[in-house]
Amino acid sequence: MTTDDLRPRRSVLYMPGANARALEKAQTLAADALILDLEDAVAPDAKLEARDRVCEAAASGAYGHREIAIRANGLDTTWGPDDIRAAAAVGPDAVLVPKVASVDDIATIERLLTEGGAPERTRIWAMLETPAGILNAADICASSERLAVLVMGTNDITKELHATHVPGREPLLYSLSHCLIAARAAGKVILDGVYNDIKNEDGFAAECEQGARMGFDGKTLIHPSQLEPCNRIFAPSEDEIEQSRKVIEAWDTARAEGKGVVTVDGRMIENLHVDNARRVLAVAEAIAAQG
Repeated sequence: MTTDDLRPRRSVLYMPGANARALEKAQTLAADALILDLEDAVAPDAKLEARDRVCEAAASGAYGHREIAIRANGLDTTWGPDDIRAAAAVGPDAVLVPKVASVDDIATIERLLTEGGAPERTRIWAMLETPAGILNAADICASSERLAVLVMGTNDITKELHATHVPGREPLLYSLSHCLIAARAAGKVILDGVYNDIKNEDGFAAECEQGARMGFDGKTLIHPSQLEPCNRIFAPSEDEIEQSRKVIEAWDTARAEGKGVVTVDGRMIENLHVDNARRVLAVAEAIAAQG
């Protein structure tokens, strides 16, 4: 497991880059990561001012343990390439680029980061939200060591598919699963998309639970009210932590005694169960270390 694997990203909250008050408030929110947004949250006539404000915020060091990503505008827009260069110059944890559709897009992002003087620690986060991006997910994932995180753009995917937002997300399950498999094959982190109905707490919790069951590392969010349930659902539960300890203890004891068969609570234990148990404990420890 790498540092990128273990860094908690249960809750990743979009913050509007044009709103100075929101950027300040984000310093106190219980988010694992923040996306300071220059794209959808910023009107065209406010793009340049927002870029300066977001870069200043990212360089401030005021966000504590929270991972900071700057979402640029798309590569095909007037602002996108300069957004990436400007972000690179202040060295945030990551630059998130929307509508990544190909390996060539990743190469362009890497070039722009280099031109902007990005430090090695500044990672690429890629939004997959177009049919081409979904189909090319495996190649995109394997194209760059600097690419650390995939972000599902579920609103745009739904639009591009001419699909409908429905409970259970049946129209999106192939896209979500396909990208998840691509991410895991390449050892990348992957974040589930946003949930739009802020007032529907039960619906949001159900979608978080679905994403966690599928294997997503966390979820992108659009409102601070979504933080608590998201953090809780995407974290190992006390029962999972206790069970993981039991599995590891039983495995280690059996191996020390030369036993070939290991059982816990009447269930056979194999290497895969031990690996999963170790990951659960490592994630729990990483979350606890944030304080």
